[in-house]
Amino acid sequence: MSTPPPFGAYQSEIYLQGLADVVPPFSTDGTRLDDLVRERLEPGPYGYVAGGAGSGDTMRNNREALRRWQIVPRMLTGATDRDLRTSVLGTSMPAPIMLAPVGVQSIVHPEGELATARAAAELGLPMVMSTASSHTIEEVAAANGSGPRWFQLYWPNENEVAVSILDRAKAAGFTTLVVTLDTWTLAWRPHDLDQSYLPFIRGVGTAIPFSDPAFCAPLAASPAEDLNMAVLRWVGMFTGTDRRWDDLPFLREHWDGPIVLKGIQHVADARRAAEAGMDGIVVSNHGGRQVDGAIGSLDALPGIVAAVGDRLAVLFDSGVRTGADVLKALALGAQAVLVGRPYVYGLALGGQDGVKHVLRSLLAELDLAMALSGHSSLDQLTPDSLTHL
Repeated sequence: MSTPPPFGAYQSEIYLQGLADVVPPFSTDGTRLDDLVRERLEPGPYGYVAGGAGSGDTMRNNREALRRWQIVPRMLTGATDRDLRTSVLGTSMPAPIMLAPVGVQSIVHPEGELATARAAAELGLPMVMSTASSHTIEEVAAANGSGPRWFQLYWPNENEVAVSILDRAKAAGFTTLVVTLDTWTLAWRPHDLDQSYLPFIRGVGTAIPFSDPAFCAPLAASPAEDLNMAVLRWVGMFTGTDRRWDDLPFLREHWDGPIVLKGIQHVADARRAAEAGMDGIVVSNHGGRQVDGAIGSLDALPGIVAAVGDRLAVLFDSGVRTGADVLKALALGAQAVLVGRPYVYGLALGGQDGVKHVLRSLLAELDLAMALSGHSSLDQLTPDSLTHL
């Protein structure tokens, strides 16, 4: 297989377009997107996407943890050509970047997850679809076409509904199950509370359960005919129950592909995941949206990799905004990095093309950061590539 063109070529494309007085649709700086979106969205949707738990300390801790690890460039390493291709749990990808599961995307753009799915497929990057999607499993799969896709599960309290959703995801070509553990109930989120804004109670982000036969079976009328009763059933089913480790065999019984646990921050939990026969974990604090004052996700990564990196796939998210951030997580042992808010900001600013612009910018920045720090392949990234302040 020939090596694909370098992602860093997006830089040359942008400069050449400048000869015709064409500039990018919005900033190529992932750290600036938040401010741009704040000006575009209403306070409710903006706060839901951009806000965190409590005072926002965990969001800040994520960024500070990434800043404390710094890249130490090496020279004369022959990094002219790079190859970022990799495979995680049987999913091949052109670079170790995935689209994290983010729900209710229609609050920032009418096409929501459909636009995201198309952009991901164009770039060949795996998309992780959220249970809290604004569109059905089947609609998102159709939009994603032949693109690689994983499915994220918010675990319903009724087994019949869980099995039905898993069966639909498998039938729609989702290959890996990502089970989010840290959001079995909503955190105290002042950005949302101050606006009294929760999309789900308006029937937004509920397309999957509201289209599911097992969910709808006990309802006297369809969700379209009686939204309030459907919402009440949703609230009782998807919030308020913290699962236990001995519940995991249920997932293995009803999903025959790889299973990844998302939300791991403690080494002991990582070990439990390995002992339970899980295939992977995502070291994540939900982007700072669940526990205020929690450890920065990157601070948790090295110890977890040391404990279980030889037994299961370790992925990373929370706080990632730049290609340098991705490089740091990879150097500390993550096999791939999930990106959330940046591509959703791109969706808000430009729909499908906006998602693609953000992801191409991130890929280009990662590619160039690897080149200029002296790395031509992913296996050359190690903790020795970094220093810690």
